Amino acid sequence: MREMVAHATGQSREPSEKVLDRIRRQLEECAAGLGGEISTRQRAARLAETYLKLDDSGRMAMLNMIALDFGPDPAAIADAHAAYQKAVGSDAQWDAEAQLRAAMRSRRIRILTQFNAIPQGVKFLVDLRADLLRFLPGNPLLKPLDRELEARLGAWFDVGFLELARITWNSPAALLEKLVQYEAVHEIKSWLDLKNRLDSDRRCYGFFHPRMPLEPLIFVQVALTDGLADDVQQLLDINAPVADASKANTAIFYSISATQTGLRGVSFGNFLLKRVVEDLQRDFSKLQTFATLSPIPGLVRWASRHPQELANAITPTDWKRLGEAGIANEHAPVLTGLLGGDTAWVEDETLRAALREPLLRLAARYLTEARKGTDPVDPVARFHLGNGARIERLNWMADKSEKGFAQSWGMMVNYLYDPDRIESNLEAFAREGRVDASATVRRQARR
Repeated sequence: MREMVAHATGQSREPSEKVLDRIRRQLEECAAGLGGEISTRQRAARLAETYLKLDDSGRMAMLNMIALDFGPDPAAIADAHAAYQKAVGSDAQWDAEAQLRAAMRSRRIRILTQFNAIPQGVKFLVDLRADLLRFLPGNPLLKPLDRELEARLGAWFDVGFLELARITWNSPAALLEKLVQYEAVHEIKSWLDLKNRLDSDRRCYGFFHPRMPLEPLIFVQVALTDGLADDVQQLLDINAPVADASKANTAIFYSISATQTGLRGVSFGNFLLKRVVEDLQRDFSKLQTFATLSPIPGLVRWASRHPQELANAITPTDWKRLGEAGIANEHAPVLTGLLGGDTAWVEDETLRAALREPLLRLAARYLTEARKGTDPVDPVARFHLGNGARIERLNWMADKSEKGFAQSWGMMVNYLYDPDRIESNLEAFAREGRVDASATVRRQARR
């Protein structure tokens, strides 16, 4: 009873030995896999109910138990490996290989797989992995369980099993509420805002798993426009007139949101975009350009860690303009404040004009050169470049929201998806880390 009270009041308390013994018995029953389909479903349902009633401390203890006590038997693996080595080259080799594979299969997998038997079992496992990812930084002993669960989810959420569906204003209310909840790029502020994003000159598509029909795994919002968009405020303006979608020549992907933390590492975003492009080409024959209007979420943070990059981006001509705005050198308070997130400069028209070219130059260098290992530092750049896009254009004052100024001084970027170059770009990026960028962006990035 104590642990139930602790869970209800939000307190975190180590589960009692009695509770741990009960959990262990339930896990042993699931790992044994005795009985038929009804028994399996009942065991899995009881175990899921037990887990959901625990607070974080209890959940971590239960996950630790699964990770440490239900792995493969090292002695059995050693015996099977020795038998396999002895059988190599003989008729018994393939049987020995099968026995080695069986010895390496942990009981953790048997426990996890049983949750498929209950109606919400797949969603339960996705949420369970979200817990795992929260606990991992402080508990590396959970890594084997996380690897196994990630591999399982990767197989269960293979794109071949997923369904692409268009989301409209007439979709179920529960699904529309999920869009509002999961939107990660540009907050949906009202039902009127949502309706605007689902109007006739817009499209919204999501990937769905058959076992999670009202849970979009990832969704993309599209605006049908005339030419590349360079201002997200205009795209999101609920008072703007509705465009004639049949005359549009450009599809702008202005928001892509993955919704399930527990599916981190399971990639299907590139398949989503390819399928959406195919769907749009079929419905709108005049569409010629497929591009994004994307945030640059890591720019200010990166520049603050590398302050010399801002100074390097300022040319003698820029310094002359900055001098006229009262900035004498790289140590001027305005520039140090800029790196610290101060947005007062935005209100000064002269200063804003003087900073335009240096900041665009800095953004171009960030997107084309800044690396974390071999990958781009910026997560959005990493996603689009990894899916075969080209950095097409930087847009000044494209996002005037507080978030936009805080993460990228209001700048946004168009990534272009050229159907004729996607595959070659994707291969070059994967093989060499090569970034495709337009001539304009290349010039801006030049040192």
